[in-house]
Amino acid sequence: MTAPPKIVTFGCRLNAYESEVMREHAKAIEGGVETVIVNTCAVTAEAERQARQTIRKLRRDHPNARIVVTGCAAQVAPDKFAAMAEVDQVLGNAEKMRPTIFTAPPEDRIVVADIMTVRETAAHLVSGFDGRARAFVEVQTGCDHRCTFCIIPFGRGNNRSVPMGRIVDQVRALVGQGFAEVVFTGVDITAYGGDLPGTPSLGQMARRLLAQVPDLPRLRLSSLDPVEVDDDLLRLVAEEPRLMPHFHLSAQAGDDMVLKRMKRRHGRADVIALAARLRDLRPDIALGADIITGFPTEDEAMFQRSLDLVDEAGLTHLHVFPYSSRPGTPAARMPKVPGDVVKERAARLRTKGQAAMDAFVDSRLGKTASVLVEKDGQGFCQHYLPVRLTAAAAEGAVMPVRISGRDGAVLVGSPI
Repeated sequence: MTAPPKIVTFGCRLNAYESEVMREHAKAIEGGVETVIVNTCAVTAEAERQARQTIRKLRRDHPNARIVVTGCAAQVAPDKFAAMAEVDQVLGNAEKMRPTIFTAPPEDRIVVADIMTVRETAAHLVSGFDGRARAFVEVQTGCDHRCTFCIIPFGRGNNRSVPMGRIVDQVRALVGQGFAEVVFTGVDITAYGGDLPGTPSLGQMARRLLAQVPDLPRLRLSSLDPVEVDDDLLRLVAEEPRLMPHFHLSAQAGDDMVLKRMKRRHGRADVIALAARLRDLRPDIALGADIITGFPTEDEAMFQRSLDLVDEAGLTHLHVFPYSSRPGTPAARMPKVPGDVVKERAARLRTKGQAAMDAFVDSRLGKTASVLVEKDGQGFCQHYLPVRLTAAAAEGAVMPVRISGRDGAVLVGSPI
């Protein structure tokens, strides 16, 4: 049996989870074949460019390896990757999750089915996560919405949820292995359950999970759609300390006309109202958001409303995306904002976000944080801020820490 495959992952937490599933499946590869798997992202043109650049470098570094490319970019544009001389095989997002796909690879160079025909999502029992103290658990994949800028539904398919019982089994197994934090991940996790019998909501599923796995210390959620947050989830925010007080909102813009042209289902007021509601329920909450700058037709006044949203919604953890045209999406046919303007607005929004983050980090000085210890005496607190400990602590432990200072973006504290 050969060494474990090398896996290079781009993009979201769902991809990180699926890379661990592939690592598990590929452990049984035999025959002395070195395998390199590249799990791509399609959210921006830059993500695809970085993947192609990485593939070329991997071939130089691993001249005799079998290089397999998969992920959303491979699903959307398989021929583009198959045309690269460095690539041996291209797999779709459904195919990459088959247990035998790497141990008994098909003969075809491109193995990519129509993702829209896939109807189920299996819960893959992952025995561990490489170099992490927290574990990702896929609760759904796919998306039923068609935002005009987004290619991801064509890479992931329609919404498909993992049944609650399978999620409970997965989390229970991970807790048994010592993981102290689980992160629910997916493409649109607040759409969870819409395709399941009884249509359970994300909040109902999370409540059941926490009741059935009482030994799980921390549960964290990935990005939330502002109009899909259900009452059960809001009750958990108010009542369940194991649900971490850090939420990331899929805001995308702060201007109503831009949101309409994006074909989002929420308005500016919805984001601000949800932020206020979450803060009422858990006053110490930290909120982040995805925001796109330079969406087609965005003018300076529209962009200013995105800047203002940072203050009005109390956002600190910003993910800023300069608009990237994706062929095949409706937005690609809309009037473009000049590239230099897109980049300049992204820089201004990042500066605004950094100022908000700095203020939030400063607000934690002198307070107590709950820190999940990871590597080298550093970890993340409940608000997903990095914390460096001044004394040794066991990796994987969750401990109270008194915050005494900061070193740039990193808080510094002593275990209590």
